Amino acid sequence: MTADEPQDLPGGVGGATRIGRTVRRPTGPWTPAVHELLSYLAEQGLRGVPEVHGLDDDGREVLTYVEGRGVPVDREVVLENVLTEAVTWLRDFHDVVEGFRPDGSREWRGGVAELETDQIICHHDPGAYNWIVQSGHFVAMIDWDMAGPGRPIDDLAFLAWTGVPLYRDIGADDTARRLDLLVDAYGEWGPVTVLDAVVERMTTATERIAAGQERGDPGFLTLAKSGEPQRTRERIEAFVGRLDALKSLV
Repeated sequence: MTADEPQDLPGGVGGATRIGRTVRRPTGPWTPAVHELLSYLAEQGLRGVPEVHGLDDDGREVLTYVEGRGVPVDREVVLENVLTEAVTWLRDFHDVVEGFRPDGSREWRGGVAELETDQIICHHDPGAYNWIVQSGHFVAMIDWDMAGPGRPIDDLAFLAWTGVPLYRDIGADDTARRLDLLVDAYGEWGPVTVLDAVVERMTTATERIAAGQERGDPGFLTLAKSGEPQRTRERIEAFVGRLDALKSLV
């Protein structure tokens, strides 16, 4: 395979193809708003964000390919330093994006919306499967299609779901220790606040997946192949069963 020969990349709700040092991805009505956001973040010097290079002749968005590897979340628990680095990046992103206040509404993947005063534009899908790791360090957050208005704690709760991880049982003591790392790195909320936010945020995620499937969104229909949203609903139920024990340790 030559350097410029198309190579399908694993993961991604909408599918992605690498060509040389670029990634080509399908677009949607939300793409202009996402590109506006990514361009702003680049202008502000936020690290770890793919650079936008417009659209190709096939109408796909063109982004800089970020060297590194993705995280197979069902097969590994990320190193503690990687978790801390990802959360630190998330806090940096939230601090920078507070200055992104577009006039009027924008069309995001979740629909047309205008920023409310207590909201920022969240990534909305900062799971560990969207992290790029290089030489044992977090280097980038990819797959911004779900970006849109929300609360910062929603992103942190979502990150905790697969980053700690909370969606599966790794043992209460290890979970509590890694949750402490997360809240210390973000520096705003305590562990109980994050734990309480997880159920609401991940329940919202299942509702958004179901709504996307109902309206025929190809990306969300792809998630049905991995059993979504029922898989996450079952994981939330199991997490709720562990919640009291976790709270007693934090």
